[in-house]
Amino acid sequence: MDGRSEAPVQGIELAPLAPPANLTAELVRRLAAEIRAGRLRPGDRLPTEQALMRQAGVSRTVVREAVAALRAEGLVLTRQGVGAFVADPSTRGHVRIDPGEMRSLNDVLQVIELRIALETEAAGLAAERRTVQASERIAQAAAAFDKAVDAGENAVAQDLEFHRAIFAATGNSFFPRFLEFLGPMLIPRQTVRPYLEEPEARTAYLQRVREEHARIASAIASGQASAARNAMRRHLVASRDRYARMAERFAVNEGG
Repeated sequence: MDGRSEAPVQGIELAPLAPPANLTAELVRRLAAEIRAGRLRPGDRLPTEQALMRQAGVSRTVVREAVAALRAEGLVLTRQGVGAFVADPSTRGHVRIDPGEMRSLNDVLQVIELRIALETEAAGLAAERRTVQASERIAQAAAAFDKAVDAGENAVAQDLEFHRAIFAATGNSFFPRFLEFLGPMLIPRQTVRPYLEEPEARTAYLQRVREEHARIASAIASGQASAARNAMRRHLVASRDRYARMAERFAVNEGG
């Protein structure tokens, strides 16, 4: 990166977001459009958190989750203490699930089925091949998720990091690359319309997820491959069942 890219780009101005189905998904869509249109070029620094919050009229949590989703898509790179920068196209994944393809809860369910097949085995391999450093990364990700939930946040970025840490712990470089395929769809609650579920139910769900994360992390840290696989499968099956119930309720409401 040259000196020009160290300063935030001043050439874009985002209009405030209306309250659509999901603010994070809408902010991701708009920033991705700026990148793909070339108004944000490789090496350019994204506007600061404060600037994005002000321009789009959203919270810091929405901005952080949007940046995490863009990073998962391979559109941006983040530098600790510096900011987020547009990635070189040659470093981006060429195959991924585009959020625009996810038009229904049934699409979400199909992605979760794909995750069950792969992440169950990833958890087992992580337990078999874990290192102290890998186990610490998983534990730190779980703790960050817990902290975000306690703060009342949606914890999408922290959830993504937890699964990313497990993929990395497999020691197989193709598992982390799978994240490039899923992109932001790894954590579906950032794209599913929040009004499909009561806030109390969502809070209870996140509390349950933190318990499931703890069981997965513990099994991996102790090298119990079978327990890790079982814990991950139960975690993802519970997620699938949750969205299946939401799909059923939505179908009933739409039919009424």
